[in-house]
Amino acid sequence: MPGVYLHIPFCKQACHYCNFHFSTSLKLKEELCNALVREAELTAAFLDGAELTSIYFGGGTPSLLSAVELQSLIDAIARWHPVRGDAEVTLEANPDDLTADYLSALSDTAVNRLSIGVQSFTDAELKFMNRAHTAGEASRCLELALAAGFTNLTVDLIYGSPVSSGADWAEAIARVVGLGIPHISAYALTVEPRTALAHFVNHGMCAPVDEAVAASRMEYLMEQMECHGYEHYEISNFALPGHRAVHNSSYWAGEPYLGLGPSAHSFDGHLTRHWNTANNPGYIRAIVEGRLPCEQETLQLRDRYNEYVMTGLRTSRGCSVQQIALLGRDFEQVFLEGIRGWVDQGLARFDSGSVCLTRSGRLLADRIASDLFVTD
Repeated sequence: MPGVYLHIPFCKQACHYCNFHFSTSLKLKEELCNALVREAELTAAFLDGAELTSIYFGGGTPSLLSAVELQSLIDAIARWHPVRGDAEVTLEANPDDLTADYLSALSDTAVNRLSIGVQSFTDAELKFMNRAHTAGEASRCLELALAAGFTNLTVDLIYGSPVSSGADWAEAIARVVGLGIPHISAYALTVEPRTALAHFVNHGMCAPVDEAVAASRMEYLMEQMECHGYEHYEISNFALPGHRAVHNSSYWAGEPYLGLGPSAHSFDGHLTRHWNTANNPGYIRAIVEGRLPCEQETLQLRDRYNEYVMTGLRTSRGCSVQQIALLGRDFEQVFLEGIRGWVDQGLARFDSGSVCLTRSGRLLADRIASDLFVTD
């Protein structure tokens, strides 16, 4: 299930919580698009001719590109990689970009899935996050997207901010479910280093994230998603049957993927990972010169084990004990000894040769995974 990810490193403004690589200047947009086309050629052999099941435009804000620019990039990928006829082609988009005209133009491209960064349906919370759209635009864009024929939609929501109430969260979930949105991604607000939010919290300008409140929001979300028939197939992701994200699922399954663009990561599906420089001018300059501006690492067996445990426990499929044994060393013994205490506490369970987290365990997924890691 190989996929291609394209990082579009441009935004209208900086969200206070975001630490992804982006620029608020669009002056290099044309050069960047040309470099992406060239990088697709330079990396043509990376996936060994395997057929692509997904193409994903992330960022940044990929919806700042025109429909023509997006289709040109899709065509460039298809020149160097075979693409399945039913491949998932996702565009991350901000609500303020999804006008009727833009959606109409998108419908003439190969984009068949929209990942919409709504984050919140309340103006106070959107202002706190420094989002570029309003609550009205958040609601309107979903209706416009559905009317334009984009039924394969996912909505991003953020919970746990200090300016959001339980009623706001309940209303957000009800609104998305009421529209029949088939996929929801929900993330707890996190204070990342070197962000505006970290500055505000560290200097007492806003309250820190209350972990207990965030946990209660997550518990309510899980209850509502189950009531409405959504599968909780990854810690932060819920889907109606048949609407799981193909591209992101390949990450969690350890499948190979190719990343194009500044800061993009690639993985060969075995032991090698590389990532591009997080510098737009430097990336463009290297690509023009025919060089790949990337660093590379070879994973150790312990890294593969740790990553498998981390991603596996986040998914509904869990961690296969047999798969862990195949990794070698004494990983199976380490895992079984480590997970026993969490099973006894009712936070994990055995299921047909795999270990999955219970609903309560999902609130502690990172802690449980780190407890099982091997460090030497």
